[in-house]
Amino acid sequence: MSHASVSANGPTLPAVIEATRIRSGLWRWSTPHPEWRPDAAADSPADWPREVGSVLCDAADATVLIDPLLPSHRERFLRGLDEHVGERGLPVAVLITIGFHRRSRDELRGRYRASTSRARKSLPAGVESFPVRGAGETLFWLAEHRALVPGDRIIGARGGGLRLCPESWLRYLPSGLGIREHRDRLRPLLELPIVSVLVSHGDPVLRDGHAALAEALAG
Repeated sequence: MSHASVSANGPTLPAVIEATRIRSGLWRWSTPHPEWRPDAAADSPADWPREVGSVLCDAADATVLIDPLLPSHRERFLRGLDEHVGERGLPVAVLITIGFHRRSRDELRGRYRASTSRARKSLPAGVESFPVRGAGETLFWLAEHRALVPGDRIIGARGGGLRLCPESWLRYLPSGLGIREHRDRLRPLLELPIVSVLVSHGDPVLRDGHAALAEALAG
C-alpha cells in the first residue's frame, strides 16, 4: 500500500513530506525562509520568525497548496509530493495569500500544470477566499476543516495566540491602510466557525481559533 493511500486514520502523506497533520486531509509544514535576517529590528518589515508555514489540503476535487515554500531537501520533498498528487489523480491548485508569498508557486505550477486563480468561481471545492480591502491580501477559508489560512496580516503571537501584523508591514500599501482600519476590515472573519488558524509567520493556532482571533482583533 502506498504511503499516500487512505489509512485507518484517513489519508496520509509520504514520509518524506515532513508535515504536521492538522486533521484528516489537512497538513502544515514549515521551512526556513532564505531571506530571513537574524538582525532585523523588532516589528520592522524584515522582522519575522525564520520558519514560515505552508499548507497542503486534500479538497474533494483538487490537491491544494497554499503559500508553498519548498524545503532544502526539495528533491526528496517533491518526490513525495509527486506520489501524493499521482495517488489522488486530481488537479493541483497553488494559491497564495499575498504577493510576497509567491515563494515556490511558479515552480509548482509548472510541475503540475496547476491552477493559481484566486477567483471564487475557480477555487477548489470547500475553499473560500476572503480578500481584505486595501490590505493587498486574500485569506483562505477551508470550510470542511474550519481552518483559516492568512498570509501576512494575521500572524502568530510570541508565547502563543494571534496578533495583527506590525503596522510597518502596511506602510508600502498605496491604500494608506492603518492598523485600526485593518482591524475593522478583519472583523467579518469572526462570523466564521474558526477552529484553527494556520498562520505563515509564527506558530499556528490549532484549537479555539475563533477566540484567539477575537482577542487579536480586540486590540
